[in-house]
Amino acid sequence: MSDAAQSTAAEVRAAAEAVKTALDRHLAAVERRSGEDDPAVYEAFNQLAAAAEVYDELLYDRYDEVTPFEIPGAEDALPPYAGPEEPNALSVLIRRDYAVAEPQRLLAQAHRIEAAEGEDGAPASGTVHGALGLLFGEFEPDEIASRHKEFGLEEGDSTLWVTAADEPAEPGEWLEAPFEQVDPQQVVCRFDVSAVFDDEIDDVDDDDEDTDGLEDELDSDLDEDEDLEPLDADRR
Repeated sequence: MSDAAQSTAAEVRAAAEAVKTALDRHLAAVERRSGEDDPAVYEAFNQLAAAAEVYDELLYDRYDEVTPFEIPGAEDALPPYAGPEEPNALSVLIRRDYAVAEPQRLLAQAHRIEAAEGEDGAPASGTVHGALGLLFGEFEPDEIASRHKEFGLEEGDSTLWVTAADEPAEPGEWLEAPFEQVDPQQVVCRFDVSAVFDDEIDDVDDDDEDTDGLEDELDSDLDEDEDLEPLDADRR
């Protein structure tokens, strides 16, 4: 049984509320925009994208459901698509980064794999790099991604690119350098997951706390000023 912590219903609800708040902020920024390239609108856009990314991830983790939102990357991340209108072939390029957070857990998992296979000779599970070889030889990358905590790994950034082509590549021609011949104009879509989004949300929360502190200070000043007289609503 995996001991990876699943998202709670409360966390999903909180993420949904964060999306609603970010949506209101984005609309308010658009309504107050000072020009076509208003930085406030750009910032609100990024905050909304970050909040939606978190919500989508937690929703899938808890309920195995997805949202209809597509989270775009930076505006200049890719040039306009210039590939075939009706591709006859495609390539999916995936990179996932991990940190070895718990080496002993990783080694224990590799030892279990080795014991189950009954291999003789020097155990590969005795070293971290040997254990990683066993782990990725035994499990599909998608399964490792879903069970990474169970294997002593910690997720880093990840990206997935789908590229289009007129014809499939010749067998073996790109295996030595799988990512070097990617034409950015052939990329149909791209999906990124990064801690940068979490940092942006943390920055928004910090800004809210600063604003709340200022409002409390203003309220305190008003309460302490006993010489203020209420305005007469009928005064002309």
